[in-house]
Amino acid sequence: MDGLRGEDSIAELCRHDGISQEIYYKWSKDFMEAGKRRLAGDTARAANTDEVKDLRREARDLKEVVAEQTLELRLLKKSMFDGGGDHE
Repeated sequence: MDGLRGEDSIAELCRHDGISQEIYYKWSKDFMEAGKRRLAGDTARAANTDEVKDLRREARDLKEVVAEQTLELRLLKKSMFDGGGDHE
């Protein structure tokens, strides 16, 4: 962001952060393009493979938890309404 603000020279910023100016300009271009797409209404973004795998794993795990909780709730309701509590 400092580079976009023009507060320091690009060479100085790159030296400070230990990156090449080539990388800085690539990142800057990518950042600006993403901003343009977002302003144009494109809210989708490319997810890397590891991120997609992690999200799919998390979704699967959450679905399993929901399924288990649903089953437990049904069993509890059944025991309550089918006379599961034989109190004399």
